[in-house]
Amino acid sequence: MKNCANYTDPLTHLRQNFEQPNTAIRLKNTTTHDVDKIIQSLKLKDSHGYDEISTRILMKSAPYILSPLTHIFNKMLSTGIFPDRLKCSEIKPIYKDGNITDLSNYRPISLLTSFSKVFLKILHKRLYNYLNQQ
Repeated sequence: MKNCANYTDPLTHLRQNFEQPNTAIRLKNTTTHDVDKIIQSLKLKDSHGYDEISTRILMKSAPYILSPLTHIFNKMLSTGIFPDRLKCSEIKPIYKDGNITDLSNYRPISLLTSFSKVFLKILHKRLYNYLNQQ
C-alpha cells in the first residue's frame, strides 16, 4: 500500500491534522441509575468468571451494591486505573466439531467477571461520546 499515490503515513496524517495532542481525557462520572441500567441490560446467564459471580447474581444483588459499585467505577474513571484483578478472565475450550481429541476442534472463550463487563460498557459509552465530541 505504500506504493499508492494517495498513501499518507498515519503518523504524518496525525501530525498534519492535529497540532497539539489532547493528553488529558476527562470522562464524566457515572450515576447509580446508569450502572443499574447497564446491569439490567446484561444477558441473564449463570456462567461466571473466576469470581464466581454470574450476571444473574449481579442483577439480584444490584439494589444492595449500586452505590458502592458506582463509587468504585467513578474512582476508576477519575484515576484511569483499571484494577489488575478485573483484567483476569477464565479461558474455557468449547468443542466445535470433528475429532474430539484434536485440539484444533476447540475454540477458546474468555469468561470475564460481571463487574468488568459493567465497567467496560460504562467506559465504552464515555469514550464513544468523547470521541464524537472531538
